This record gives sequence, structure tokens and C-alpha cells, in this order.
Amino acid sequence: MKALAIAATGMNAQQTNLEVIANNIANINTTGYKRARAEFSDLLYQVDRLQGVPNRANASIVPEGASIGLGVKTSAVRNVHVQGALTSTGNQFDLALTGKGWFQIEGADGSTLYTRAGAFNTNAIGQLVTVDGANVIPAIIVPEGTVEVIVNRTGQVFARIEGEPDLQDIGQLTLATFANEAGLAPLGDNLFQETVASGPANVGIPGDPGYATIQQGYLEDSNVDPVKEITELISAQRAYEMNSKVIQAADEMAAVISKNIR
Repeated sequence: MKALAIAATGMNAQQTNLEVIANNIANINTTGYKRARAEFSDLLYQVDRLQGVPNRANASIVPEGASIGLGVKTSAVRNVHVQGALTSTGNQFDLALTGKGWFQIEGADGSTLYTRAGAFNTNAIGQLVTVDGANVIPAIIVPEGTVEVIVNRTGQVFARIEGEPDLQDIGQLTLATFANEAGLAPLGDNLFQETVASGPANVGIPGDPGYATIQQGYLEDSNVDPVKEITELISAQRAYEMNSKVIQAADEMAAVISKNIR
């Protein structure tokens, strides 16, 4: 009985949906996290009667066919890159993006990775790094004796050095944008990697057309909406239960047939 297999694909799909929702809820307080959404598509169809062909020789055309679906499959788990709310931290090394764009981070193998989490700090030599110690690209090195670091909306970084009246320009932050942000590959640790699907990175200056501006002393919150996730959770649970009911009904119908045969 095909209903058993069809309902099983539905249960597998809702299990995947539940895992995606669980990950969203787990990352509700993760800086720069973008919620994910599971996308599904129907499987192949079994055609019992084809539409658009004559019913018999020299007969009328069949207006409607009979196609029976064979279930559902997971087609994608899409990250929804919608702006998160900004939270003031008061930390001069915390940077948030308002608009499209990604900070560039140097990976362990020297490759360029991308993040929206601007919770930065300085290492032993004063270079701007992530919370995991990865270098920010381009390199920004805070000189010794700095009492204040100022980052303006266009990414220029200035240092106020003790005993000096003028600000010292110590670098310019740049941002990367992509034609298809959903095509970026998530790596964990708030990092994403460029792929063929995302297209190459377009690097520019914050505040230029198409690029975000920088807010110093703020962090971008996760864009997960708790109410929406709970609603999606209940919907996934109900769908799973309905598919299990289909399996139970199909099993009972098969049992009736086997009893009659005996």
C-alpha cells in the first residue's frame, strides 16, 4: 500500500522541519544569526491516466488525468538574511551592520570567510580579531597607548592616543556583498563561506550604494522571532501526527484485507 511510504516521507520531512526549528530556537540569542527555513517539494507522480490524449481511437480528448503523488522531499534549508535588531553594548570594539554586507574574516587556512557578528576585540599585538581570535580583513592594528577607538559609519577607524591632540587614522574597514546571499555555506562559529551558488564577493566601502553602514558600540541580534518559531513548531508537530494517523489507517486497512484472505 503506497500510503504507508507516502506518509513515511511526510514524517521524515516534518522531522527535518523540527530540527531546523530547534536550531533556530537554540540560536535565539546568537549574535548575527540568521534563521533558517526548511523548503519542501513534492516527489514524482504515478500517472494512472494521462490527460490531453484521446480516450480511444477517434474519441474525445481526455480533459483531466489521474496522477497520484508519491510523497515529499526536503529541497533546501534556506537561511533568511533579514536584518536583526541592534542592541547597545557600549563596547568600542562591537560593530553592527545596518543593511546588506558582511565583515571579512581570515580563516585558519588563509581563505576569506564572512560574518555578520561584529563582536570584535584586539589580540596581543593590538590587531582587530573575532571572539575566536581570527583576524579581521583588512587588518586593523590599534597602536599602543590608545585610549579610545572610533569607528564611523563608513568604516574609517581612528585611534585617540594618550598625550596626542589629533586622532590617528589606523585603517578602513570594507564589506562584502553577494548576488545570492542564500547560496553562502554556513560553517558554524557565525562564519559563512563563498560558493558557486552565492557568486563572488563584491567588496566595497560601508555607506556606498548597496552596502551597509557600521554602528559602533552595537551588536546585531539574531533575527529569530520566538512567536513565529513556536507557531511553526506546533504546525510541524500536528503535521507529523497526521502522517502517523495515515500510517495507522493504512495498516488497519491492510489488516482487514489479510483477514478476509485467511
